[in-house]
Amino acid sequence: MRHLCRALTVYGIAVADLTPGALVHYANAHPGCGIAGAWPLLRDMGVLPAWVPQTLQDARVRGRQSVDDLVDRHQLRNRKVRDLLVDYIRRRAVEVDYGTLDNLVRNLVRYFWKIVEEINPDQADLRLSEEIVQAWKERLLVRQDGKPRQHIDGPFLAVRAFYLDLQTWSAAEPERWGRWVAPCPIRDADLRWFHIRRRRLQERMANRTRERQPLLAILSEHVTTEWHRLRTLLDAAKQARLGEQFVVDGVTWQRAASKATARQPELLGSEPIRVINRDTGEPVRLAYEENSAFWQWAVVETLRLAGLRREELVELTHLSVRQYQRPNGEVVALLVISPSKSDRERVIPMSAELFHVTAQVIRRHREEHGTVPVCPRYDQSERTWCEPLPYLFQRVQSGTQRALSTSGVRQIVLNAAKALIPTHPEFAEIRFAPHDFRRLFATDLVNNGLPIHIGAALLGHLDIQTTRGYVAVFDEDVIAHYTEFLDRRRDKRPPTEYRRPTDEEWSDFQEHFDKRKVELGSCGRPYGTPCAHEHACIRCPMLSINPKMLPRLNELEADLLARRQRAIDEGWRGEVEGLDLTLRFLVSKRAQAHRAAATASVDLGMPARPRPGR
Repeated sequence: MRHLCRALTVYGIAVADLTPGALVHYANAHPGCGIAGAWPLLRDMGVLPAWVPQTLQDARVRGRQSVDDLVDRHQLRNRKVRDLLVDYIRRRAVEVDYGTLDNLVRNLVRYFWKIVEEINPDQADLRLSEEIVQAWKERLLVRQDGKPRQHIDGPFLAVRAFYLDLQTWSAAEPERWGRWVAPCPIRDADLRWFHIRRRRLQERMANRTRERQPLLAILSEHVTTEWHRLRTLLDAAKQARLGEQFVVDGVTWQRAASKATARQPELLGSEPIRVINRDTGEPVRLAYEENSAFWQWAVVETLRLAGLRREELVELTHLSVRQYQRPNGEVVALLVISPSKSDRERVIPMSAELFHVTAQVIRRHREEHGTVPVCPRYDQSERTWCEPLPYLFQRVQSGTQRALSTSGVRQIVLNAAKALIPTHPEFAEIRFAPHDFRRLFATDLVNNGLPIHIGAALLGHLDIQTTRGYVAVFDEDVIAHYTEFLDRRRDKRPPTEYRRPTDEEWSDFQEHFDKRKVELGSCGRPYGTPCAHEHACIRCPMLSINPKMLPRLNELEADLLARRQRAIDEGWRGEVEGLDLTLRFLVSKRAQAHRAAATASVDLGMPARPRPGR
């Protein structure tokens, strides 16, 4: 009422003359004011028309923009190129969703032509000089904040598709697209590096997963412990009267209330519970804090145990929980994931922990509302309102139930990790994102022996290579698995192969290595095998040249050349052919020796088997 009176005073009007536009303008001019709470009441009273959205937040939603508006927000100078981009993007809009369309506009307009106009304001067509192309690529590699841009594949591929589409369309409609055909600024050499950049990206993602893997258990334990602590405190506060003190876990608390409840005690049952810490004097909105801690626990645990995308999390409804009875009578709880990125619905079996989280969410809705409320959801990617459904993850906005947004999920995860910084400083350098839980989930599945194609089905990946990119292999796992492999191989070999050798066998083994020393270097033939090339060492692939013997190779080459000339003079064609083959091997051996001489020796050390438990 106070904020509404201020708004009416500012505009000098009565309540009956208040319009939705005036309220929105006042809220924008006074950020943080409480006018949002009056919006649904004014709508229910009939002051605001019935066609307006139920909340002020809904009224502020801009919704989808046309292709013209998406392009014009970047304020291009060349109107002809602007019209071309609008026509091209409008034609592509038929086959893509709104999120992809918005990204296409960003890549072609913001990251391409807007930069070209900043480099050369007088650029009139798509035929770019080599200097402009190079300047554009250099600008694209650096973000506006000065940091290097990690993902340049999107703009490169969008620009290349733009030029190639114009060339293809001009064959069918030359009068419309022919004048814009020009050489593509993205060369084949630019695309050859995509595979290298993709590997670098996978390495960064794998390293990100390795950094967060040891912190996942800490985060999970924190959100679980915090919710249990506040739930215990709330249960104790419900039993206390207004002003009464009670003790929980050695801390003294006092039941408190707002000033309005103090004047009217009959309102105590309808007001959220508040308490005061008698040791510190800190007031706590206990009901609000416990509710926030519960949803924080539910979001983190669902992401951790199910490996969902955040858009899949917010789309979970009461109807997503199903059960399947196997032929033996066992009942399996299933979670139906709505189509999202891959546009394919999938069903995943719920573990006992995941089923517990889902059951707690449904139980809370039933305790507060008697059932899971039906509420609308705003799709931030498609910029549309979805049909009302009993969404599992929802919250109250201005007194109205709304499904949780994807940005809300991200903020909940960030807040959970941020709360751990005082006790675990390592969280200050590492930011958890909702998608990190999905990568950790995939890594945990595959590293614990689940076939990767089953993991791909659980994650909803159409290509198994996508799942491989999610999995981060840890060095400890590689060592442990290789050690187990060696142990299994040893178990299959005859025990006599692992007995201690006799003196004669050991002497023969050492003598073998002495016999491998030859004039030009050393022979790499296996133990117990004779020379298979009748000591024709130059032609033998087992010969490793000692770099100190390079002068001797030169002498042999001179001798071979002299012999070859004599064979030519005498007409010994077979001898010439054999000498040519030997010379080719000699050249190869010399190059091998030069590489060995240029490479510094590296001490690899002796491998050691890990101790049990390490």
